[in-house]
Amino acid sequence: MEMIKVSGGKLQAIGYDPVSRTLQQVAFSDGRVIRYAAVSQEAFPRLKTAGRSLWSFFRDDIEDEYSAGRVK
Repeated sequence: MEMIKVSGGKLQAIGYDPVSRTLQQVAFSDGRVIRYAAVSQEAFPRLKTAGRSLWSFFRDDIEDEYSAGRVK
């Protein structure tokens, strides 16, 4: 999965696999990698283009809506 570097809140990089509908995000504060399952294909482009509100979009539309599992 290709990861895209971002700068927004605690997010350092994001990546999306459309086949498995999996979103990965990396929190820069401690290096954790979290995987979110069953994320819609429409959500990832909106996350990528959220700009200055990236962290707010992530918290409101990803973190609160999808099941998460820690990768590392």
